[in-house]
Order: sequence, then structure tokens, then C-alpha cells
Amino acid sequence: MIESAGAVLMLADGTGASLPEGHPVRVRPLADRREPAAAPVDWRRYTAGPEVLDGCGCVIFTSGSTGAPKGVELTHAALANRLEGMLAEFDVDPDDVLLQKTPYTFDVSLWELLLAFMAGGSLVVAPPDAHRDPEALIDLITGHGVTMVHFVPSMLEFFATEPDVGSCSSLRAILSGGEAASPRLLNELAAALPGAALYNMYGPAEATIDVTAWPCRRPEPGDRVPIGRPLSNVSAYVVDGEDELVPVGVAGELLLGGACLARGYVGRPDLTAERFVGFRAGDREERVYRTGDLVRWSAEGHLDYLGRIDSQVKVRGQRVELGEIEVALRSHPAVRTAAVVVRADRSLVGYVVPEGEFGADGESVLRAHLAERLPDYMVPARLVELAELPTGAHGKLDRAALPEPPRRRR
Repeated sequence: MIESAGAVLMLADGTGASLPEGHPVRVRPLADRREPAAAPVDWRRYTAGPEVLDGCGCVIFTSGSTGAPKGVELTHAALANRLEGMLAEFDVDPDDVLLQKTPYTFDVSLWELLLAFMAGGSLVVAPPDAHRDPEALIDLITGHGVTMVHFVPSMLEFFATEPDVGSCSSLRAILSGGEAASPRLLNELAAALPGAALYNMYGPAEATIDVTAWPCRRPEPGDRVPIGRPLSNVSAYVVDGEDELVPVGVAGELLLGGACLARGYVGRPDLTAERFVGFRAGDREERVYRTGDLVRWSAEGHLDYLGRIDSQVKVRGQRVELGEIEVALRSHPAVRTAAVVVRADRSLVGYVVPEGEFGADGESVLRAHLAERLPDYMVPARLVELAELPTGAHGKLDRAALPEPPRRRR
């Protein structure tokens, strides 16, 4: 990731950082920083030129099917468009208190960190890993009068079922995104917090965080929550396999265009050309991003999310390419082949066919191997050893035939 991004400086915490001998990146431990504070800068008269606006603001890494993460280059202009759109969409003002709790490797953290400052409001920074602790979050929200917060649905489930969730009466807006949210969950939360508006959000990092929003109804009917309508300066097209627009109600791939788009994948012109393409809409052609998401327009003018058209999935709000985990599993010399699936409880389960015998400590060895190559959220919750992977009539892997993992012994 460091090499892909072309980074020249790494800021490390007290534990330091380990890089190969002779690596050009400079490492600066934060704990040892003793420079005096910089002089204040009057930015009010500053006007950014095109080289800044269209230049790289940051690189957010997402999973890649080849085993190497993909770095998405977001521009200053696209990020500014997203933040300005959120100010308007959610009426953020100086009285708002936002909670920053998302790990900074996830794109949602960008607006959590910056939106309060743009509105002149207040920012509350949660302690590390507090996003996994609903009791701690309730204490933060009630103690600081937080008014606006974001959850991925998996974590929202834990938050919504906490006995004291009703005490978070300061919340006026709760945003949910990163994976599909169930109507049941949102309706339970709406009942517990009648004063908070709920929004279902959708968006890939390649289109700068969120691109659509849905103000949830009370109650939200049906078995699916819409992902809503495009936000400011976002174009959304639903097309068939020939890139022709499909009628209302017909499923197709979602293409995104407008001021939201990233520059592409850093150091990957091949992948950028494959996913960021030209698309003719009416009498003009614009640059769009192929999301790989299956959606449809409703008669009411909003988008319904139907799933992925490839092997990419969302687990606890993080985008995961199953192929990347499989590549990491297969890279261990004791593994002959492997497959990874997401079970109904949204947990990752890895199935491994070993080369010979794994031994008693085989699973722990394999977990250590994965931990060196993957972030924590991509390490499967269970690893199941099989004599062979099931295949279908055409000799391809039959994922549906993979067995449920055995129950753990108490």
C-alpha cells in the first residue's frame, strides 16, 4: 500500500513501524515529535487552483481480487462536493455535535472528521475500538450531546438493542450505510429514538463516500430499504449488459458519474480504464464508474439495491473481495486450494483443502499467516478443513454446497 500510494512519510504511534531495509519512506514516531506549533494561517482569502482541486486529496484502499489492495485516488474537489452536499442534505449547522468513531482506513471517516469543522460545529472523537462497544457509544452520545452519527448496520444492530439506547435523545440524525440495512432494524431504532431522523446511505469509495440517501419512513415497509436518490452533483444510470438504459423496475448495473468521481486507482491504469469508462447519456458523453452493483429504479424515482454482480461483498461495513482472502489462503504452502463465503450471520467462513495433514496447530498457523497479509476484518471467523471442495455439473466450485461450519465446543 505504501509503494502503491507513493508515500514519502509515515507517522507512527509509540509502537513504531517496521519497513524493509533501505525503504525510501521516512518514519516519524508521533510520540517523539517536539516541533513547535505552526503559526496560524489565514485561509479565508485562499483560492485553490485547478491543480489543487483536481489533485489527489487522499488515497483510500479497498480490497482487490488479485490479493493486492486497490488505492482509490480521491480529489479535493470531489471530497469538497460531498461535504458541501451533506451540509445541505442534513442541515448541519454550528449547533451540531458529530461523533467520529469510524477507523480512518474506511472512507466514511472522512466526512466524520471534516463535516463538523465545515459547519462550525463540534467534533467528539471516540477512543479506539469504541465503535465496537455500544455501551461506550451511548455514554459518549449522552455525555457530549451528540446530534449526528453514522453506523454500519451490523454495529447498528448492537446499538439498537442496548437497553439504554432511548437515552440518546440528543441524536437528530442517524446515518446507516456500508451494507444493506433491514427494515426491522431501522423500525426498532425509530421506535426507540422517535426524535431522530434515520437515513439509509449508499456509495463506493470510487465515488467519494456516499452518493445516494434515503430518508427512512416510519415504519419502513417491505423487505428491503431503498438506497434513495442521488445526492448533489451525482449522476446515476442503470444499464443492461450492453450499456443500454433499462426501464423503470428492471434490474441492471449502476453507473455513477458527476463531480463525485475519483481520479482512479493509483498506479493501476489498467484497472482504472476498466472501471472508469465513457458513457453516452442522451446527447453528451460523460465519465462514469462501473459499480458492479445490481439496482433498479422504482416508479417513485428512488433506487433499490439488489446485490452484487460479482464476488465483492460487504462485511460489517467493509468492502471485501472474497477472491483476495482466497488468494491469501492459497499462498500458504500447506494449502492446496481454498474458498471463502459469507454466511447468513454476515460472518466470513474459509474452507481449506490442505496439502497432506495440517496438524493440531494448523488453524492457528494459518490465522497467523492471514494476519500478516490481510486486515483483521478480512480474516475469516471460522476455518473449516475439507478433503475437497464441492463442484457443480460444470466442474466449477459450488459455493452453495459448502457445509455449515461445525458448532464450537463449549
